[in-house]
Amino acid sequence: MVDRYGTDVLSGDWRAPRRGRAVELPAEPGTVVEDAETGWVGAVVRVEKAGGIHVVHLEDRRGRTKGFRLGPGFLVDGAPVTLVPPTAAQATRLSAARAGSSRTASGSVAVRGARARVARGSRIYVEGRHDAELVEKVWGDDLRVEGVVVEMLDGVDDLAAVIREVRPDAEHRMGVLVDHLVPGSKESRVVDEARRVRPHADHVLVVGHPYVDVWQSVKPQRLGMDAWPVVPRGTSWKHGICAHLGWPHETQADLARAWKRILAAVDSWTDLEPELLGRVEELIDFVTAP
Repeated sequence: MVDRYGTDVLSGDWRAPRRGRAVELPAEPGTVVEDAETGWVGAVVRVEKAGGIHVVHLEDRRGRTKGFRLGPGFLVDGAPVTLVPPTAAQATRLSAARAGSSRTASGSVAVRGARARVARGSRIYVEGRHDAELVEKVWGDDLRVEGVVVEMLDGVDDLAAVIREVRPDAEHRMGVLVDHLVPGSKESRVVDEARRVRPHADHVLVVGHPYVDVWQSVKPQRLGMDAWPVVPRGTSWKHGICAHLGWPHETQADLARAWKRILAAVDSWTDLEPELLGRVEELIDFVTAP
């Protein structure tokens, strides 16, 4: 006899999604996944914790990197997966691989097992916390081997006064990194004044990059952009950037979280623009010269 009503549609897992249920997948470097919402396809390059959440960074075939919240919402060969942090064993293997690397984040030859050198009298000064954190992330290993301390200035408006207070000499050189050091800028006039401070000017090197803020020295491709946007005059540069990226920017805490996301996109010197790289290397050479 023919069953007029067919099989029982509720007898199976009728609640299952059309593509099947998601399975957990460790976000190991090199794993290629697709973000189901945006269609972005890329290989896992790293997992970071920012703002209390885990973020996975995916690099597409053009070298562009974009961050996504770790968890559900990804596809592998069309099947849903939930990305989870790598296991402890996997993390151990990754750490061992990094430890065996022959290069530091700045691209210099790594000195394995070396203890940090006693701090020199010569120092490098940067404008603020973000500059200091970026220099530490990329050049930190080199600076510890060389015994170089990086200090923050909280801006350069009183740079000449700082030089008079520090009183640099042949044994206590002073290297300074300035943001937005371009002809005709306020910063250029401040630096011109600082370079005339006698008798200390001979022991001071002030260099700068052309970017409005050190954020801009990170290659925009690392944040999924072709170029950093132009922020209209009268708008705070950092607020304008966050608005362009669709990030919260109402409070100082929002801006701090935005910077953490940008900093998380930097793994090595290859993620930075050459205009910054050359200036930092120049300062390190100056303060470590015999």
